[in-house]
Amino acid sequence: MTHIKAVVFDIGNVLIEWQPERFYDSVIGRERRKAMFSTVDLHGMNDEVDRGGNFKDTIYAWAKKYPEFTLEIRMWHDRWIEMATPAIDLSWTCLRALRAKNVPVFALSNFGIQSFAYAETKYPELGEFDRRYISGHMSVIKPDAQIYQMLEDDCGIAPEKLLFADDRQDNITAAQARGWQAHLFEHPQGWAQCLIDHGLLTQAEIGQ
Repeated sequence: MTHIKAVVFDIGNVLIEWQPERFYDSVIGRERRKAMFSTVDLHGMNDEVDRGGNFKDTIYAWAKKYPEFTLEIRMWHDRWIEMATPAIDLSWTCLRALRAKNVPVFALSNFGIQSFAYAETKYPELGEFDRRYISGHMSVIKPDAQIYQMLEDDCGIAPEKLLFADDRQDNITAAQARGWQAHLFEHPQGWAQCLIDHGLLTQAEIGQ
């Protein structure tokens, strides 16, 4: 029997693909995208949103600072949902299989307040978690140790009894430093196998 008491999912690139660079390559071309990303710290801008900054106001303020890229930066807000697609089906299958076995599933995600609300209109399955820890509402982002402690304090589960999947090594390292079990998400098959290896699911339960 596994000693894991809850499974914690990141959202971006674990449950839903989040690929801004891919989006911009398709819209403005790779060379202009590379020039923009080298000039503008767009991921830093997004961190402001994820810490609770207003989605539109933050992005539009950044856009004003870079006249040569104003329209493209505004796309981060105006066409945001095109960067957050598609859903990663096998990960959702795993989540639902865990819930069917009464294993609590939590979300721990760097996500803005308004952008998450928007995402829910396109992905109603984001309502399927037992608990959701969304950075914009918590005013702190991964990999800050505080966000992990806030989850622990709220759910009351010991760190070593949490199993966490995230696509960023720095977020995984921070979780492991607190004693969490953690899996670096590279593809959904690997995450499914991790859940099987922990005795939480079987291949039959996820249709593999």
